[in-house]
Amino acid sequence: MPGAGKSTVANSLKERGFLVITMGDIVREEARQQNLEMTDENLGNLMLKLRNDLGPGAIAHLILKNVEKEIVDGDISGNIVIDGIRSIAEVEVLKTIGHVKLLAIHAATTTRFGHLKERARSDAPMIRDNFIIRDKRELTVGISEAIALADETLSNNNLTIEELKEKAFEIIRKWIIEINNNSNSNNSNMRKLQRRN
Repeated sequence: MPGAGKSTVANSLKERGFLVITMGDIVREEARQQNLEMTDENLGNLMLKLRNDLGPGAIAHLILKNVEKEIVDGDISGNIVIDGIRSIAEVEVLKTIGHVKLLAIHAATTTRFGHLKERARSDAPMIRDNFIIRDKRELTVGISEAIALADETLSNNNLTIEELKEKAFEIIRKWIIEINNNSNSNNSNMRKLQRRN
């Protein structure tokens, strides 16, 4: 949910060399192309319109276009962090190009509202009623299902920023090791099959 700490984690991973793509930036870029003012309401409506017009995985499809272009240009190697998954449909779209693990970062409503107010971005709700409207909009696109089906959940209610970053990195480091081990095992099995034939 907005304000839980996803961007804090994503930025810390970027500092560690991960490529980070923020789904909200994709929506903001679409808004710029349509000359929309960067307000919470405009961006929220655009997000819903994109999903209505292009399907529930719309934003992930837009990300794929960017990722595929960068792969062709040779600009991408390694791990990619997508900040701001809103639905399982988006996860399914992203699985078409690689391994996907979903980390849900959870925080209480008051904690999240405080984080958004501190962020003070033009699209961040400054009034509690607007914050609740934003949460309800996020729930309509399937974010609760994505949170419920996440591979891991990290609670950010009582963590310092450094603790949040470290705990998230440890989870992701474990996933990378697991994926690499599975890939090495699969490659070894393929070599064994090839030798038998």
